[in-house]
Amino acid sequence: MAFVKVCKSGEVTPGSAKSFQIGDRDVAVCNVDGKLYAVDDLCSHDFGSLEQGEVEGYEIECPRHGARFDVRTGKATMPPAILPIDTFEVRTEGDDIEVEV
Repeated sequence: MAFVKVCKSGEVTPGSAKSFQIGDRDVAVCNVDGKLYAVDDLCSHDFGSLEQGEVEGYEIECPRHGARFDVRTGKATMPPAILPIDTFEVRTEGDDIEVEV
């Protein structure tokens, strides 16, 4: 596994998520009060993108059916999703945000 630069530090604002393609995966970087988390950008319920979902506290909501996931652990916290999603390490190197995939 290696860290891959996905964007500059100001591109993911607090309370939002932004999706990036890393290899064959889409990864959503979420900003929770300035702390960055990365999760699979794929709802485990219907495989829709999470990027446009609301980030509230440590959860991201799937905009299609309301399933929610903890961005720290990937755990499904609200049905209809019951399976977790993958999480990834995030680091900031200078002005760059990098995700380990």
